[in-house]
Amino acid sequence: MESFTMHKKLKLISFLIGLFLIVAQAGATDFSSGIMFGYSGGTSFQIDGMVGNFAEGFPMKVQLGIVYSRLDPGKALDARRVFINDNTNGDPEKTGSKWDFRLDFLYQIHWLNLKELYVLGGPRYSMFNAHYDFIGGNEVFDISTDQWGWGIGARADFPISRTLDFVLSTGMDYYLNSKISGHDTSYSPDGEVINGQHDYDYDDADDAINQPKFQLRLLIGVNYHF
Repeated sequence: MESFTMHKKLKLISFLIGLFLIVAQAGATDFSSGIMFGYSGGTSFQIDGMVGNFAEGFPMKVQLGIVYSRLDPGKALDARRVFINDNTNGDPEKTGSKWDFRLDFLYQIHWLNLKELYVLGGPRYSMFNAHYDFIGGNEVFDISTDQWGWGIGARADFPISRTLDFVLSTGMDYYLNSKISGHDTSYSPDGEVINGQHDYDYDDADDAINQPKFQLRLLIGVNYHF
């Protein structure tokens, strides 16, 4: 059920982003799309679309992006104790991933003779998932959390041709604490615990799971102007 819910969220947010870009492009004289690779809490891949000059007198560009990252999910044995039981049998294997949806407003600045340098900032929405499989211990489970956040950064575009740019982007994101759920158990920042194990609380769950908090970003890629 959790994976189906995640799938529905991805479809809805992707649809809204696509609809926004279609509407924005219709009135924009500057529309571009890009792909980027690098680090954003882990090994990351980003696709984005950016529009400018879509509203008279508006001084900034608007960028919508989707980022997929692979990252360390946390402490396998602690996660098992907090969400499942105190068993320690089996050899733990773990994977972590994050879908990150980003809206940025970019303002061009002039510094170091760079022709296209922007400072940026805006809201974020993250969907984090930690997967644990205890080989030989007959225990497989997922822990997930959805979080709002915001970020700031900078971006420099270097023209390769009339339609293609090489892009460098860096910044920092901050995500708010949110409910951590898995295996019919959840821990909330407000102290609410559903089907908790022993006397564990939100701090214990947060310590076991590497949900996003402060994350540095450094990505490179290309941007194509339509």
